[in-house]
Amino acid sequence: MRARLIGNVPGYITCCLHPCLPQSLQLAAASPGRLSRSLLCSSEQALSYSSSGILQHLTDSVSRTLHLRKAYTRSIVAMASDFQPHMARQPPSESLPNAPNGGKYKLAVCQLSVTSDKAANIAHARQKIEAAADSGAQLIVLPEMWNCPYSNDSFPTYAEDIDAGLEASPSSHMLSEVARKKKVTIVGGSIPERNDGKLYNTCCVFDKNGELKAKFRKIHLFDIDIPGKITFKESDTLTPGEGLCVVDTDVGRIAVGICYDIRFPEMAMLYSARGAHIICYPGAFNMTTGPLHWELLQKARAVDNQIFVVTCSPARDTEAGYIAWGHSTVVGPFGEILATTEHEEATIFADIDYSQLDTRRQNMPLESQRRGDLYHLIDVTRKDTVKSS
Repeated sequence: MRARLIGNVPGYITCCLHPCLPQSLQLAAASPGRLSRSLLCSSEQALSYSSSGILQHLTDSVSRTLHLRKAYTRSIVAMASDFQPHMARQPPSESLPNAPNGGKYKLAVCQLSVTSDKAANIAHARQKIEAAADSGAQLIVLPEMWNCPYSNDSFPTYAEDIDAGLEASPSSHMLSEVARKKKVTIVGGSIPERNDGKLYNTCCVFDKNGELKAKFRKIHLFDIDIPGKITFKESDTLTPGEGLCVVDTDVGRIAVGICYDIRFPEMAMLYSARGAHIICYPGAFNMTTGPLHWELLQKARAVDNQIFVVTCSPARDTEAGYIAWGHSTVVGPFGEILATTEHEEATIFADIDYSQLDTRRQNMPLESQRRGDLYHLIDVTRKDTVKSS
């Protein structure tokens, strides 16, 4: 039998196949880019070899290639050990927890119109949450400051004492009631909270039984001054929170930030190190920073941490004192946009699959490639800080 010649390979005359070779070796020879060039021989050599000669040539070459690969792998492992990647996060990163129900969920993001009528805002939010649940959503996210206009004048007037009980907080009471009724998990955007004489920008997370599972107070306050564009100081009325928020739920391990928090990559890194599957950022970017940074920051947080990122904005009201950008979005761990909308009121849906986190982290193993010998990110408050459902 004669060898069958196939395409040209740079540096060699041809790559050859022989009909007597095992299929596995024929495939290996037909894919020279995947093995070393030692597998290849010139056409003159190939045509002069017997079947057993070609088989021996390729067998020896495969053996040499595997030996080199093992040596290369050992060197990479040794290098990783020298780099001390586990030290780059202190304490070391937690593994992703097993998510309930196979880690596949339908997510809804409700970009709500907001008015100065608090009771109307609460009733409207209820309607939109129930509609999203009826459409199959298992996790529902609301906007920042959905029960009041976004202004320092409004925060004191609309603030609620969440710790005094749900009856003292009509916004939280509604979220709890709907979560229990519809058996959904709700990341409740944010509302102004009054506590011990201070005001906070606060997000509450409710499980499918209507229980308040976590409360997060915005830790980075929105204080900016862009002359001729926008000036705003949340610190004129609000107090920053003092802790992060990661909570285990029926739809996975959820982390929460609010609006301006998304600009601080260290926060998202800590959430990833705590094993979060998804970070939810209720937010109200404006008409200056929105078109420039909103999508960019979402993708950056998702790609840097190989994690799902969700943002939920109020709908745009051009008559309001503060005009929101809108464009609520769901981003996957590879930076892909899974769902988005424009500036009008809308509810968007996305199917999320947490197995994609493992896939992307295998594609690009950043965790094992970090330089713990050069830098450390220290989680100052982490002990057993993940709240369980």
